[in-house]
Amino acid sequence: METLHSYWRMEYLNQPLETENRENPFVHLPKIGDDKKALIVYRSTYVYLVLNKYPYSPGHILLVPYEEKSDISELSTEEYEDFMQILLKGKKLLEKAFQPDGFNVGINLGSAAGAGIPRHLHCHIVPRWKGDTNFMPVIGKIRVLPQALETTWTRIKTFC
Repeated sequence: METLHSYWRMEYLNQPLETENRENPFVHLPKIGDDKKALIVYRSTYVYLVLNKYPYSPGHILLVPYEEKSDISELSTEEYEDFMQILLKGKKLLEKAFQPDGFNVGINLGSAAGAGIPRHLHCHIVPRWKGDTNFMPVIGKIRVLPQALETTWTRIKTFC
């Protein structure tokens, strides 16, 4: 058996557990002023699309409201409409950029449901391919990514 290395993962594993005092990256990212550095691929009125820094597959993006809200039910009508429209836009961008065979789209509400930042709503849009390595995180506790985040960002931005 060969050994697969995912050295980038240690940065994630060494992160302190969320506390109320820890800076929320979803609030911080849009303020960086450099969307490529922040990995933001698209901005809308109430939400933005950002590459997941610790993706399950190339093109794994997050749909995030600018305002800190913990549940989809907290969105105003306008925010909800924007959220859903940009969810569709994100899916279409990934279809154009990667031509996946399918998608996983999901929102984890609360830490018990797997939300890494439970106080800030976000939706995962994950492109999937037949025969991809989706079993690796479960069995091997490793992710196999054939493309760097910077390359993925450039590829998606081409279609914005």
